[in-house]
Amino acid sequence: MAQTTHRVDDLGIKLPITQAACKFAQQFANQQPNPVKAEQVRLNTLAIWVVNDYLQMMEIPTNLSVGDSWNPVMQLCSNVADLEITSIGRLECRPIKLDEQTCLMPPETWEDRVGYVVVQVDESLQEANLLGFIQSVNSEFLPLHQLQPLEKLIDRIAHLKTSPVQTLVNLSQWLVGQVDAAWQTVESLRELLESKPNYAFRGSVTTEESSTHQPPAPTKRAKLIDLGIQIANQPLMLIVEISPEPEMKTSIRLQLHPTGNQVYLPEGVKLTVLDESGEIFLEAQARSADNYIQLQFRGEIQEKFIVAISLDDMSIREHFII
Repeated sequence: MAQTTHRVDDLGIKLPITQAACKFAQQFANQQPNPVKAEQVRLNTLAIWVVNDYLQMMEIPTNLSVGDSWNPVMQLCSNVADLEITSIGRLECRPIKLDEQTCLMPPETWEDRVGYVVVQVDESLQEANLLGFIQSVNSEFLPLHQLQPLEKLIDRIAHLKTSPVQTLVNLSQWLVGQVDAAWQTVESLRELLESKPNYAFRGSVTTEESSTHQPPAPTKRAKLIDLGIQIANQPLMLIVEISPEPEMKTSIRLQLHPTGNQVYLPEGVKLTVLDESGEIFLEAQARSADNYIQLQFRGEIQEKFIVAISLDDMSIREHFII
């Protein structure tokens, strides 16, 4: 009886791994605390770089250095290999080695992704094979036979260009303990940053006391925001604090802090609140010696708004619903 073996590598697209890719991958690997983590970061970086090369060949614009995978802190604390596709969202680029029949899909990558590409990296680190695409995952190990051709990725991107999907952060869910993994407590994020001294959180979180009624037990969460080469890969910390108020109102306070060896925010960085239509509602801009900027406002249940952090021509947006 003849045995038939499904070979997904025959369906893939092989591309060379450039010297620039190897250089960055080795640089990131050298920053890791042990060989296992170094190898993980090296392969993740190579997978991202090759997918980025492929998308550039297809004339699809990307932002290589914006994703969590390019953030030294996130490299240390998670296993992500995300690539930002301009105006579309984050594509996960998962590496595998030769002869592996399943691909690891860490739970932290299951949300906020437009899809997943599996990249088979040659042992010589000279060539990679883009094996295929899948739009969503819900388990930690993906069998390779479930992959679809890369044409499905191009179709997916084309569809999202005409009907972009925005991930809404539901603030009301925070009040009952349902918080997306991307948003951590200020304390846990500070501990994470301080575990890697070059990226420590500088200064204390400002919580000014008001002479008026102060709502009890505010809920506060934080997220790292990376504006890429605009600030030399030093992530900023965005803190969102919410407090319920009478008559179905919610008080919202936003703060933007520096991390790393920066005492002050980059001069000119802006923290902006926009309404659902995209009109500017509030805005603060850092001066030459601001160690944080903040905005505070009130909203109603089900009201949507956008928070933008921008510097020069780079802007990161987070979409919220109260």
